[in-house]
Amino acid sequence: MSNAMLESPASSAVAPAPPAGLLVVRGLRKQYRSGDKLLEVLRGVDFDLAPGEFVSVIGQSGSGKSTLLHLMGLLDGADSGSVHLAGRRVDDLPGRERDRLRNSAIGMVFQAYHLLPELTALENVLAPLMVRHGVWAWFRERGEARRRATDLLVRFGLGERLHHKPRQLSGGEMQRVAIARALVGGPRLLLADEPTGNLDAESGTGILDVLAALNRSEGLSIVLVTHDASIARRADRIVRLAAGRVETA
Repeated sequence: MSNAMLESPASSAVAPAPPAGLLVVRGLRKQYRSGDKLLEVLRGVDFDLAPGEFVSVIGQSGSGKSTLLHLMGLLDGADSGSVHLAGRRVDDLPGRERDRLRNSAIGMVFQAYHLLPELTALENVLAPLMVRHGVWAWFRERGEARRRATDLLVRFGLGERLHHKPRQLSGGEMQRVAIARALVGGPRLLLADEPTGNLDAESGTGILDVLAALNRSEGLSIVLVTHDASIARRADRIVRLAAGRVETA
């Protein structure tokens, strides 16, 4: 019997290498229905983010920037294509696993701060850790969690605002609380959707300074969506979306 006949298909097959890079997006397509029409928002987007890289995604309103970020953050599913994080495909995971991944590996910041109005700044930052640990484990972990959350807020200049509720904070302060909340779980990746959109110029610059400092000092990988070219230039690299496609990189 020949060697070729002895060799099974499984033994001769070579498994494809996982995609390189921290975040790798391939061929993302997404449509939404508007009445009787289908609106094609993303038309086959490829995107790569290296560990420790700070990339801005820029484009006009309706170009697909926020949709792309939501797919990267596993908040929504694409019609086709794939999302890999640290060499592992993650967009096809069961819902509960995607939830756990968002809680531990992916931090998200939005234009609207999404703070819980009845909680203090410190309690808002602690909320993701409370969800992660569950009731009984939380009692064991709450001391260390509280120290971590407090350290982040102090680092962001909010040491005197720990026990203030959102209505007692300025827009810039609320966004820094939102960033601290996104980081308290120790994510490898931060996704920021127009994080300065509701802020005045001075407060917006302060938020960008915070993100740049985190990128430099912690090696945090960041994808920032914006329509503002001056904000986009704060990143290491700019990716431009136009009509649902990557135009330039």
